[in-house]
Amino acid sequence: MLTNIRNVYCVGRNYKLHAEELGNAVPDEPMIFMKPSHAVVPLNGDTLQLPATKGEVHYEAELVVQIGRGYEPGMTVDELVDAYAFGIDFTLRDVQTVIKKKGHPWTAAKGFKNSAPITAFQTFPGAQALLEKDFTLTKNGAEVQRGNIRNMIFSLQDIVDYVGHHYGLGPGDVIFTGTPEGVGPTVAGDVLELAWDGESLGKCTIAAAVQ
Repeated sequence: MLTNIRNVYCVGRNYKLHAEELGNAVPDEPMIFMKPSHAVVPLNGDTLQLPATKGEVHYEAELVVQIGRGYEPGMTVDELVDAYAFGIDFTLRDVQTVIKKKGHPWTAAKGFKNSAPITAFQTFPGAQALLEKDFTLTKNGAEVQRGNIRNMIFSLQDIVDYVGHHYGLGPGDVIFTGTPEGVGPTVAGDVLELAWDGESLGKCTIAAAVQ
């Protein structure tokens, strides 16, 4: 269920090749931003309306983890996380380019409605188990992204320790853990589908909305 989601933390530039493809420096500590909980919707085959008048909208496929208990220093990620899913961090790329130059927050580019669709959550099998399989995003049947969390710059443990220490973590919080290379634009009519080890977990059809 997605109804109990509280804080939505996101990790930027957590895959080296993704940072490089956008011409960004590789960070030396986790780069955290947030989305409103209102941005979260189920990735269940429905049509998603995304802004049509603000330039390119890019997809970014990511592993999402759900926090099951309050963070305390020294806790392992396996103790803290109770479920996982996959999601798409939709980004208004042209808007982001402008606000980055101005030094403004990323909310306008990252926090719009429907910008955080998530598949159904599944019981967390442990961080080690998640290293064994790839996740993929296809657009209109063609693979556009493939990722494995073993390639993350900051591990799941690094992420929960950083977020827990600096901002706090509690039941109902979720973390988008970063996207691999291959991000790109989506337009009205595209069908985006997330899979884990070849098994489809959720999809959506993109519609354009004037916002």
